[in-house]
Amino acid sequence: MKKETIIVIIGVVVLVSLLIAISASTLYPAPRGRSDTRSYSGNNVIPGMRGPGMMGSGMMGSGMMGSTGMMALYTADASPITVTDARNRAQSYADRYYPGAGIGDFMEFSLNYYAELRDASGMSIAEILVDRYTGAVSPEPGPNMAWNTGRRSAAAVVYDLAGGKSRAEQFLAGYLPGATIRESMSYPGYYTFDFGRAEVEGMLSVNAYTGDIWVHTWHGQYIGG
Repeated sequence: MKKETIIVIIGVVVLVSLLIAISASTLYPAPRGRSDTRSYSGNNVIPGMRGPGMMGSGMMGSGMMGSTGMMALYTADASPITVTDARNRAQSYADRYYPGAGIGDFMEFSLNYYAELRDASGMSIAEILVDRYTGAVSPEPGPNMAWNTGRRSAAAVVYDLAGGKSRAEQFLAGYLPGATIRESMSYPGYYTFDFGRAEVEGMLSVNAYTGDIWVHTWHGQYIGG
């Protein structure tokens, strides 16, 4: 093969490789950091685009991601951070998330600490997690990221809080017989409920527009709160 032909072939290969790299970076941009500090305007996700089939117990549930359960790898002598430390970390996140935001409901699970974020008026605006061992803070997956409409939604909801609770109770009758709703929280676009029998055993959310149920499978066992 002539030297000129080889040079042409190499040039074509380099050009094609460059075009592929550019296309990949455009179609698949780098993901946001886990400690997202975006301001309160919802979570920049169109409601309904992600559902339990895309981001439930399979993709973001127990077994795979730090405070959400995925890749929760620790040494045998690892110790959880204290409740005080977890609260402080959650509040620091809230300060960056939205001016005047504070911590509402706060719960401890075996994999993470859960915190409700409220704005200065007391309105529930988002849910976050603090990894129980590393202290890493991140937005809670599931409804908080897929259904939270923030201040953008002007459409009337189909299910109010009472209607959402009724949907949750209907689901719990089959999911965990004997369980009742123990606490209710209203977020933009959805509701979150603590449920259990003798005590809290888990959390689930109900979409205010569709009535869909989303169980929070990423917490692990409830410890207290």
